[in-house]
Amino acid sequence: MITLRSDSERRRRAEAALQRLRPVVADEAERALGRADAVGFLARLDLWFLDLHGPIEALYGDDEDDGLVGRLVRLALAAAVARPTELRETDRRREVEPRWYQEPRTLGYVAYTERFCGTLDALPKRLDYLAELGVSYLHLMPLLKPRPGENDGGYAVMDYRAVDPRVGTMDDLEAAARALRERGMSLCVDLVLNHTAREHAWARAWLAGDPEYADFYFAFPDRNMPDAYEATISDVFPDRAPGSFTWVGTANGGRGAWVWTTFFGFQWDLNYGNRDVFAAVLDTVLWLANRGIEIFRMDAVPFMWKRLGTSCMNQPEVHDLMQALHALVKLAAPATIFKAEAIVSPEDLVPYLGGHARYRPECELAYHNQLMVMLWSSLATKDARLAVQSLRRMATIPVDTAWATYVRCHDDIGWAVSDTDAWAVGWSPFAHRRFLNDFYSGAYPGTHARGALFQDNPETGDARISGSCAALCGISEARERGDAAALEAGIRRLALLHAVTFSWGGVPLLYMGDELALDNDTTYLDDPALAQDNRWMHRPWFDADAAARRDDPASVEGRVFAWIQRLAQARRELPALHAAGESELLAVDDPHVLAWRRRHPRSGHFVGLVNFAEHPVSVDVRAFEGLGELETVLSADDDLQLRDGRAQLPGLGFVWLAEA
Repeated sequence: MITLRSDSERRRRAEAALQRLRPVVADEAERALGRADAVGFLARLDLWFLDLHGPIEALYGDDEDDGLVGRLVRLALAAAVARPTELRETDRRREVEPRWYQEPRTLGYVAYTERFCGTLDALPKRLDYLAELGVSYLHLMPLLKPRPGENDGGYAVMDYRAVDPRVGTMDDLEAAARALRERGMSLCVDLVLNHTAREHAWARAWLAGDPEYADFYFAFPDRNMPDAYEATISDVFPDRAPGSFTWVGTANGGRGAWVWTTFFGFQWDLNYGNRDVFAAVLDTVLWLANRGIEIFRMDAVPFMWKRLGTSCMNQPEVHDLMQALHALVKLAAPATIFKAEAIVSPEDLVPYLGGHARYRPECELAYHNQLMVMLWSSLATKDARLAVQSLRRMATIPVDTAWATYVRCHDDIGWAVSDTDAWAVGWSPFAHRRFLNDFYSGAYPGTHARGALFQDNPETGDARISGSCAALCGISEARERGDAAALEAGIRRLALLHAVTFSWGGVPLLYMGDELALDNDTTYLDDPALAQDNRWMHRPWFDADAAARRDDPASVEGRVFAWIQRLAQARRELPALHAAGESELLAVDDPHVLAWRRRHPRSGHFVGLVNFAEHPVSVDVRAFEGLGELETVLSADDDLQLRDGRAQLPGLGFVWLAEA
């Protein structure tokens, strides 16, 4: 039985366990690592043990003989012993600068390997291109070996220790990671935590009735428990994969069972209530970290724990799992950080960054989905009031963490507009979400957007949006019509959005193709495996001809690429954009304007202003009182103009100000 304990009792039990375990581990570590590295390992053990022991005990019960904790620590020790020398050197640098990811020089680039460079062994040839943009970490979208055929875009992994053969081998991945490190860039890779493909070795062993894997997955002999769970959980893909359980007719040596499949029938949810599952996943993460992966995008983390009568998302045990996993990986590979893929409400999101009543380290990074949604909403309405209302209500994140800020990603845009926030500004939440879908799918009269509805449900009105950044900003539509003025407006929209994500604070992520204003890619319709998923329209192939035009200032590609370069360069020189700071919204007297400030103890204040309207506006400069003498650092136009006590902002304009 698992017993709830006070913080002081948990700490006391952890200290007692460490006293029992440490002498034995110290001896093993010195024999395996040598004196110097063993001292480092033990120092990390002292540092992270409470974050390991407390969650493991909460998840799996009392561990009086330290059997489970000892087993997990020894997995970490074995990984530390096997860690290549060059990665140990990276560990040392990161231990000296543990918040390296918070620096203003950090800029991420997100791409599919096959669409960006073809194969992993060709990646080094693209690094000069990334360096031109100022990229310091590269996120390669799912590339671990997926099941053949339909695989949810690569998120149905059948082998975590192999690479998709279409892009290369694990040796190629290690070589790519090494090439990135040599250029001062870090590698980020997706790790699917909630489920495996049904072809995974663990699933095959479960199917065969191997007792060692008997409880690796959730399986029920009839519909009683599945029906009970489905009474309170929602379908992720209601039109393509309704229900959360799939009948497997030849399970466990011949007996059929209903297997939990949150996403698709070929993705089987892991049972983290089984300690062996946690140990197997830990071993996998440590093995991959030793291949040179420095940042893990933890996929689908909110779904990792199930509880009857709930949504089976964001359960407290998920945070125990992430805290323990994080501590154990830090023990073996301290250069490694986690990025949470948790597209949930703001109230549920901050805890994945450790933001609980008391700080509990989990992930260093998390996607700022709310900022992304509010940017597109403001662009469509030409009104920043909902963004101000929504962003102001978000909790402060722990000082050791950072938001990953982004304009677009590989996924659809779901309109995470809370009813509370919409009503607060006098808008009907249902009507506003419907408007956004109409606007960005091209159905709204006069819209500039050329997106498409994803997961459209005519009965409820729910839908999400697919489309490239250029298509949603109006660049594609302007190109079609040959309208120079509309094209200028589209480029200004794209630059404005990135001006926010590059200066909000955190780690800006640039999605492949946005820096070249690539249009929707309809070639996915020619592939039967992709044709039913219109998200592939905004997952383009790298266009070498478009990239060749990036040096032509008269071309769309050249103009957009230059804007991204200017944003990245200006950002690197602004200490106030260090992620440890906090963005505070400023009260301005024009609803079209979003204004925020940041502060660094050495460099003073930073202020960002964006005008979502297509006409010029102005704001009262008294909004900046007490922020020092501000000067223009970067602007969509000229230096900020003041007239009659008001700051003048051109249509679709932005300005970055910094304290002189």
